[in-house]
Amino acid sequence: MPEGHTIHRLAADYRERFADRPVRASSPQGKFADGAALIDRQPLTDADAHGKHLFLGFGAAGWVHIHLGLFGKLTFGAAPAPPPTDTVRLRLSGPDAYADLRGPTTCGLITDAEKQAIHDRLGPDPLRAAPAHANAAGAAGTPSDDGEPAWQRISRSRTTIATLLMDQKVIAGVGNVYRAEVLFRHGIDPYRAGRDLNRAEWDAIWADLIALMREGVRNNRIDTVRPEHLPEAMGRPPRVDDHGGEVYVYRRARQPCHICGGEIRTAELAARNLFWCPGCQRR
Repeated sequence: MPEGHTIHRLAADYRERFADRPVRASSPQGKFADGAALIDRQPLTDADAHGKHLFLGFGAAGWVHIHLGLFGKLTFGAAPAPPPTDTVRLRLSGPDAYADLRGPTTCGLITDAEKQAIHDRLGPDPLRAAPAHANAAGAAGTPSDDGEPAWQRISRSRTTIATLLMDQKVIAGVGNVYRAEVLFRHGIDPYRAGRDLNRAEWDAIWADLIALMREGVRNNRIDTVRPEHLPEAMGRPPRVDDHGGEVYVYRRARQPCHICGGEIRTAELAARNLFWCPGCQRR
């Protein structure tokens, strides 16, 4: 499933190609035909992301709410658009570009109030955090300010921190890769209870998620390895993986840790594969 940086990148892609211009909308598959008819020839007024949820705004017509889930895909191309296949749930096309959505878990037209209800049930998103701008009270925001709602839940929970980081009601947008990597980078055992973290540890995790995920938006891939542990610095071969990017533990089970040389382990936790280094992430 795409992590939050991908969804924010897709929102930017929509804005770049279609913002403030009327678009043609269709649903070759037919499952979104009524919604497509309502937004057809309307201008795209906004594209927003919160966690793994994407919202395309069409003024008074409402918002197209998209959640890609495990199988959804979005592809962009230059105009003229080729004939769509019958697997396309939603096609948006303009004078210069088109976008095809296939296989999402969710694709529906919602109101402002329904959109707000989705935001209300999600935790804070590191990519919506604003460490440098003014908050509602007029004071400068900080990463810890934006992560405060997550800390309030984590600090009282007996659930493992690895599980909490994947709970979208606690933090929105963090998936399996960022979960594994940020815990490694801070030497935190994934099985520690949330309430056993101290505030300094949480503030460091939150600030690191902001930095890592913003880098993910810029590069359109996940890289979590510090410069001194990159292949060229260590004289090791680069990682070869469908996900791309250099990582410490994710999908590196039974391989040696880049730092301590110990074996990376994996186990199932909350129906997802967990990766960690017992030598670097002690209880």
